[in-house]
Amino acid sequence: MSIDTNTEVQNPASTSPADQPELEIAEAGTPHRRFNPFLIGGIALVLILCGIGWFLHSRGFEDTDDAQVDGHLNPVASRIDGTIKAVHTDDNQAVEAGTVLVELDPSDDQIALERAQAQHDQALAQLGSAHPSLPITLINNRNDLTSHEADVAGAEAVLAAAVHDLESATARLKESQAVNERNQADLARYQTLFDKQEVARADYDHYKATAAAQAQTVIANEAAAASAQKVVELRKAQLQTQRSKLQQTQSSAPLQVAIREADIKSQQANTEVAGASLEQSRLNLAYCRIAAPVAGVITQRSAEVGARISRGQQLFMIVQTSDLWVTANFKETQLARMHPGQSVRIHVDALSRDFDGSVESMPAVTGARTSVLPPENATGNYVKVIQRLPVRIRFNAGQKDLDKLRPGMSVEPTVRLD
Repeated sequence: MSIDTNTEVQNPASTSPADQPELEIAEAGTPHRRFNPFLIGGIALVLILCGIGWFLHSRGFEDTDDAQVDGHLNPVASRIDGTIKAVHTDDNQAVEAGTVLVELDPSDDQIALERAQAQHDQALAQLGSAHPSLPITLINNRNDLTSHEADVAGAEAVLAAAVHDLESATARLKESQAVNERNQADLARYQTLFDKQEVARADYDHYKATAAAQAQTVIANEAAAASAQKVVELRKAQLQTQRSKLQQTQSSAPLQVAIREADIKSQQANTEVAGASLEQSRLNLAYCRIAAPVAGVITQRSAEVGARISRGQQLFMIVQTSDLWVTANFKETQLARMHPGQSVRIHVDALSRDFDGSVESMPAVTGARTSVLPPENATGNYVKVIQRLPVRIRFNAGQKDLDKLRPGMSVEPTVRLD
């Protein structure tokens, strides 16, 4: 058996010392790693506990990014027509309540005030002249009544006298008629005796003359009685006339008093109208100075000197920076545990800081229902959408930088639920 002397047998033990470090490095590059199961379990438990804690913690808060600072925006408008004489403020300028912002030319309103004053003075004078007419009318009516009552009494007395005269005339007529009948009987008897020539002619003529005279007396008494009757009728007519005048006076006297009272009331009404017109003129003159109704910051200035403005035209907008709140549009699913009084943390983006506040009031309606074009879900195409409701949040007083807040700033409120 032959041995090839050219064949080299590789023996690790015969490896040169220079090659050993390379082998050690290769073996060190692939170490065997051992993981501690208790360490891995502890880390997992901590993560689970943190997750549970965060979940429980987040259930006690509700937040939204659909919120902004809100406030009162008070428009300032002119209450009369006029021409702007001066403007004393500009945009972004802070003003106090009562500060004069604009002055209008008062010339026309001053003339209107003087005219209204003159009309009021005239109405007062007419009212003053109307007041004495009532007592004068009462006195005149009383005198007229007294006079007519006296006339009626006089007419009644005259009528009574006429009736008495008529009775006297009637009595005299009857008496003369009785005497006439006797004288005519005597004349007839003496006529018979005279025809028989049993009495003297002188006696016959005497009785004849007496009978004729008595007949004339009867005629005269009849005329007197007839005249007395006419007088009685005349006196009755006169009495009726006086009674009619008295009745007319009694009826017209209250009407005359009512007319005078109505005149006075009319003059009083005219005076009140003139007084109201005068007061309106005074107000219009005062309205020539347009003042700030509230304290705040001016914005949206449109007033310019020389401009002609009309009543109700807006000239400024005043932002009440001292009375601000947050309108936060929470989803309806976030309101189950929310109520007034809960504390709120408010992050303001513009200032990069947080403020403290509290829920002031809960909403009365969703934002969609108060929009210009509210959705109509009665068409059969209803798609359920989670609605948002505006919750009012009030800033706590006394915090720093509250004066830097402005309506419209974006905020992110976080409500702490009880």
